[in-house]
Amino acid sequence: MAAPDGYNVDHNRIKLGEGQETFAKAVEALKHWRMFEMDWIEIAPKEAPIMKGSCVAITVRHFGFSSLNVSRIVYVIEEHGARERFGFAYGTLPGHVEQGEERFSVEYHPVDNSVWYDLFAFSRPRHILARLGYPISRHLQKRFGRDSLKAMERAVNQ
Repeated sequence: MAAPDGYNVDHNRIKLGEGQETFAKAVEALKHWRMFEMDWIEIAPKEAPIMKGSCVAITVRHFGFSSLNVSRIVYVIEEHGARERFGFAYGTLPGHVEQGEERFSVEYHPVDNSVWYDLFAFSRPRHILARLGYPISRHLQKRFGRDSLKAMERAVNQ
């Protein structure tokens, strides 16, 4: 996925371990939205199905207040072959403070037996508060990337 012109790009990636069992755990973690398990974010519904058209509401608590943002899954990834990959991307809906997409995927590379979590996003401020608080918005996006990697690492290695 390439980002359109004028969007910020965030790409975060972490090796989760090795082998088919680790990949299976990582797929299950994505299917259950475990990449959002952090103390400053809530997702609803907690078990939204991973299918095109599913919507989720994300509540973000930051700096003494909360914001509610809604996104819809725009595509699902299921690839088999030289590299196995599972994941999905959601796009922001009107009313979301940002405009863009975020892709969550896990990959298994049989050649070296490695399993990776990959988080790719492109966005730009939509809401006036996101524009005015641009440095804060970018800080929260970077924080989400770091915390999401940690959450997937915990989910797979428990």
